[in-house]
Amino acid sequence: MSVDTFGTLGVPASLVAVLAARDITSPTPIQAATLPDSLAGRDVLGRGRTGSGKTYAFLLPLVARLMTSGRRRMPGRPRALILAPTRELALQIDEALAPLAAVAGLTSRTVFGGVGQNPQVTAIRRGVDVVVACPGRLEDLIGQGHVDLSAVEVTILDEADHMADLGFLPGVRRILDRTPQSGQRMLFSATLDAGVNVIVKRYLTNPVKHEADSAQSPVSAMSHHVLHVTPDTHLPVLLDLTAAPGRTVVFTRTKHRAKKLARQLNASGVPAVELHGNLSQNARTRTMDAFHSGAAQTLVATDIAARGIHVDDVGLVIHADPPVEHKAYLHRSGRTARAGAAGTVVTLMTDDQVRDVRDLTRKAGIAPTTTRVHATHPLLQELAPGERAFTGGFAAPAEESRDSGRGAGRRPGQGGGRGRARGEQSGSAPRSSSAGGRGGRGGQSARGVGESGRPAGSGHGTAGGRGGRGASTGSARGGNGGSGGSARSSQSSRQGGGRTYTTSTPSSGGAAAFSAGSRASSRRGR
Repeated sequence: MSVDTFGTLGVPASLVAVLAARDITSPTPIQAATLPDSLAGRDVLGRGRTGSGKTYAFLLPLVARLMTSGRRRMPGRPRALILAPTRELALQIDEALAPLAAVAGLTSRTVFGGVGQNPQVTAIRRGVDVVVACPGRLEDLIGQGHVDLSAVEVTILDEADHMADLGFLPGVRRILDRTPQSGQRMLFSATLDAGVNVIVKRYLTNPVKHEADSAQSPVSAMSHHVLHVTPDTHLPVLLDLTAAPGRTVVFTRTKHRAKKLARQLNASGVPAVELHGNLSQNARTRTMDAFHSGAAQTLVATDIAARGIHVDDVGLVIHADPPVEHKAYLHRSGRTARAGAAGTVVTLMTDDQVRDVRDLTRKAGIAPTTTRVHATHPLLQELAPGERAFTGGFAAPAEESRDSGRGAGRRPGQGGGRGRARGEQSGSAPRSSSAGGRGGRGGQSARGVGESGRPAGSGHGTAGGRGGRGASTGSARGGNGGSGGSARSSQSSRQGGGRTYTTSTPSSGGAAAFSAGSRASSRRGR
């Protein structure tokens, strides 16, 4: 039985060489299934779980077609369009596209909100071959007359079901209406819900449907564990797992929880960064750079990171908060065990979550191993092997988030100004958001930036919140025990005051001890 290679599937030799230089030699199931049809110019509907290799499944035929079509790039008129639900995914796609495009002599440009539009407009005005865009900003630029889609030869929708979940399909339909019906269209999605099927029926012509690595089929190399904990041991268990060597992604349900857990981990000596919808684009980029580089070994994220974010060698995914539904569980878990690698998924479950987690895993089609654990349970060492090291918190730069100007002593939602912030690029449903609170001593004015790059609301923000003199970003005072631990100033988290802590299994009081050290260093820095 012959084994498919990219060459035998019809991928041009120059692109095969680019893949080989990156040690990509064997097509994944979704690539092997779709490439013959997509390279032949047919419309393709590809269904596969996150991490299955969908990106190259559509990038290779896109570049191959543009190489041979004989058309030239024109000012304001891209030749290919890739739509993605989040800016992180758009950036990732563009990064994967870059070496392929370079060999083919093609240019590309990302288009999304949260940053100024002028560089995007300037590049498109000069002429680009491929635009990788989020729907909201692209619609803004089309409405302003900066982008004309009438010359698009290939249109791709990636993570279509995620765009449906976020409510972006009306905008996607308006964008697709502006692309030529004669062009090739490819749609890739983990699931095919009703909204996605509407897009398929309306815009794809006799599509060839391929399914591989379904989202309903968990990866065999992925082991699933449910750790039954008490509220008091929840944080100590999380600290132990994240203090082990290697990259870990921790998922929470809310932005507030992601911010709080990241502070607690940093205060306890575990370098961690947060990723959620309140972060500005620059802050999100810094977060991912720190996680990619290893400067922070733990990423604490909301479901914004469950789709499309690919970081090599993530060996452990922790659901600190079990997700609401099974699709989210599978997408979150897909951050590990990618491209054939093994991985471990851990769900922390308290007594009041037993029924929900049981239903969740049943619908996800998995049978996890459930164990009641405490902070020194030997299973933790099996799940996350290696010596536990508390080397100091990650030194996060100032101006971490759009609402960092809000006083930390105030409850979320009590803001002075109100701003419109489209949820599209931040992975949350569109809604108005509070952008500022009443200012305090040492405070700085804060202005949020909306998806389209315009100010999303203003108000005098409290830079340090209550007692926040000299602080550069708002953060709450660390509390007692394992529940607090954030320093008054984000700058006080630098490497735990210069000390290094190493332990094999921290006790349940570890969070309080490290929090105290962080508070002491923050007082010295005032």
